Amino acid sequence: RILNLNVGVLGHVDTGKTSLVKTLSSVLSTASLDKSKQSRARGITLDLGFSAFLLPLPEHLRREASNPQQEQMQLQQKYDLLQVTLVDCPGHASLIRTIIGGAQIIDMVLLVVDATKGIQTQTAECLVIAEMTTRNLIVVLNKVDLFPENEREERIRMAEKKMRMSLRGTKFENAMMVGISACVGGEKVAAIGGTNNIHGLLNILQSQIRAPSRDSKPSPDRFHFAVDHCFPIKGQGTVLTGTCLSGSARPNDMVEFPTLATQKKIKGLQMFRRKANIIQQGDRAGICVSNFDAKLMERGIIASPGTVKLIRGAIAVVRKVRFFKGGLHSGAKFHVSVGHTTVMATVTFWGARGSADLAGLPRLKFDWNQDFLHQDDYLEVLPSVDNNSNNNDESDKAKEKGLPPLHWARLEFLTPVYCPIDSLVIGSRLDTEVNANTCRLAFSGRLVERYEAKTDHNRLKSYTKKEKIGTVCRLGDPFRRSDDNKLVRYEVFGTDLFKKETNMSQFVGLLMETDRGDIGSIQSSFGTSGKFRVNFPAGTDIREGDPLYLRFKRYANDPKKAIHQDGSLPRARPGSRVDVPIKKKKSKSKNGAAHGGLATGDGGTAKNDVIGSNGSNDKDVKIGEVDKLKGDVLPNGKHTMSIVSGLFSMADDINKHKGRRVVCTTTEEEGVVDGSFGKMGKCRCLFEDGISAEVGSQVKVTMISRNAISNALLILCCIAVSTTNAFTPSGIQTRATAITNTATTLYQFGKKKQQNEEDDLSWMEVRDLTREEMLEINKRNEEVMNRELGAMTGISVLFSIPILYLCWVAFFTD
Repeated sequence: RILNLNVGVLGHVDTGKTSLVKTLSSVLSTASLDKSKQSRARGITLDLGFSAFLLPLPEHLRREASNPQQEQMQLQQKYDLLQVTLVDCPGHASLIRTIIGGAQIIDMVLLVVDATKGIQTQTAECLVIAEMTTRNLIVVLNKVDLFPENEREERIRMAEKKMRMSLRGTKFENAMMVGISACVGGEKVAAIGGTNNIHGLLNILQSQIRAPSRDSKPSPDRFHFAVDHCFPIKGQGTVLTGTCLSGSARPNDMVEFPTLATQKKIKGLQMFRRKANIIQQGDRAGICVSNFDAKLMERGIIASPGTVKLIRGAIAVVRKVRFFKGGLHSGAKFHVSVGHTTVMATVTFWGARGSADLAGLPRLKFDWNQDFLHQDDYLEVLPSVDNNSNNNDESDKAKEKGLPPLHWARLEFLTPVYCPIDSLVIGSRLDTEVNANTCRLAFSGRLVERYEAKTDHNRLKSYTKKEKIGTVCRLGDPFRRSDDNKLVRYEVFGTDLFKKETNMSQFVGLLMETDRGDIGSIQSSFGTSGKFRVNFPAGTDIREGDPLYLRFKRYANDPKKAIHQDGSLPRARPGSRVDVPIKKKKSKSKNGAAHGGLATGDGGTAKNDVIGSNGSNDKDVKIGEVDKLKGDVLPNGKHTMSIVSGLFSMADDINKHKGRRVVCTTTEEEGVVDGSFGKMGKCRCLFEDGISAEVGSQVKVTMISRNAISNALLILCCIAVSTTNAFTPSGIQTRATAITNTATTLYQFGKKKQQNEEDDLSWMEVRDLTREEMLEINKRNEEVMNRELGAMTGISVLFSIPILYLCWVAFFTD
């Protein structure tokens, strides 16, 4: 009873792989050690070579279960010996297809490196293949005999150190290393050269071997056999050598050749020239059949009848090779290797959500009922999604290891292939220049489901996200929400989303969102111009002019192009209605003058108007609110720009008010109007020293109307004119004459005595002024006239300054 373990021997060309296999092998297969004429002529391996040697079953394997899911059955109860089958892979870059084909059947890797050269191009590529296929790797530093004997140990340590640095970041960074010489002196002196430290390699190999993953109950109904060599034996039939991938087979079982659409009976089985009664998963064997032309098949698949179908497409779970420098774009063509077959395929990637990381690459089921976001490319970083905690834990583990996320991929083969589901698949760009110093392997994974474009295309639930934006044109009645006493609106009206001829019935019930995250639903149309009514069960503090978002997803394969949404309405949060001022209807008084306006409780004054001391309303101050803070953030943490609403209406030309001073009432920070923002009356305000006010803070701007300027200018002009006339010489002379006449009248009183018995009053007598008195009055008039003439010039200059300023304000500013 022998346990077979397939060990791949990989490495750069001319590193001594075949020499190592020749040294280790005790049993050679029919295709081993470069038996082909071309291989011997060229001196390099051109095809896969198979050979084997036996080892006692290691003690640590006797203590391990072959499969953790089965009962604790010890390997020693099933097997007595360990057979190591060496798969000698070619090292030349042009033979990468052959290397990939051989890598899919191996359990462990010996990576052969020329100790004198270190990592080379194909060494790195073989390392990538090893990461795809196995967890166990041993680095073999060959040709250490080329180091001088007195420096050999030190040079080997240096080579190991460099190799360790190259393995950093891979799953093999702690791999075992050993320095050997498979053929001291080279192939030409192999007969007398001998070897160096081969026993050390065997000891490390025996200690590092792990129990291979095998079917616990192999079934003959799931028998899959990868054929790598086919040849006839006279009198016996045709022998097919290869590796059992799954299931089991016995003599007299029927097997099918899918590519030839024929079935044959097994005459006999051999495992390295020993007859066998059964072969199972992992066994290297030869199958003999009769009446079969060996020329019809070189490599391929034989299987239980009806188990392997022709596949034109498949769904696979894949992971990008992190050393691949190019991008993985959906719709691009790649060389896809499945088994020993490599064909071109168109690849589409989707479903990068991290859920596949739960189980890793093997054995995943594809859910046809799951929704997947359409992707144009393979995503290097997972998008933000709401996964469960387990998914997040596994995704974090993948990130810690530096692994790209798993993706689903649809493979559409340009040439149909025969392969079983669960086969390993490797995607590559083999059209890259062979000598280019770049990794050609793009992704690897496993097939999980067949895909037929005609029948399965519409089953894939791939969707794209869509978004349409409307605008709030009107607000419903305000309410005071009960739970937080916040002023909200439960109903708003929107526009700019639908055309007037749109049938709104198909959109009723769709969810709408605001910038603040409030969710409502469309209730009905509003009017006939494409407006609509939205209800918010929890309320919203949205404002006029703010956007409304209709977000939905549309399936790529839906012929109806229906709108689908995943969200739901929040729970209702009721509130009490708040009374608001109402508009008075305009009515005409008896004299025909129009009256009315807003019922504000202040005699018809609007909220943004300020009444002057004279009772007039000149709208000299307007109040607005900060909607948003924008612009650069200064070192003091303040923003340099704010968006303010309420200062202007939609009809105002805001650019004419550019440069006006604005003040934030809460923080006393000053700025200026910089221009309009949008079409709803909002404006940009710049603050040189920054603004720290919160959204919703009040902002005021001083506005001097033309009516106020005109009235003030008219009054000052009248005063100036009257004052100027009063101080002219004629005006002064007129006033002097009046003063003289008044004085004459006052002094033309005499004393007239009249005795009155009742009050005994005495009356002044009227008399003419004397000459001296008249001269005194005229002298005083001349003094007054001189003083007034001197003041006339100063007063005129004082009045001219405000008149000129008001003229400049009225005619050269807004």
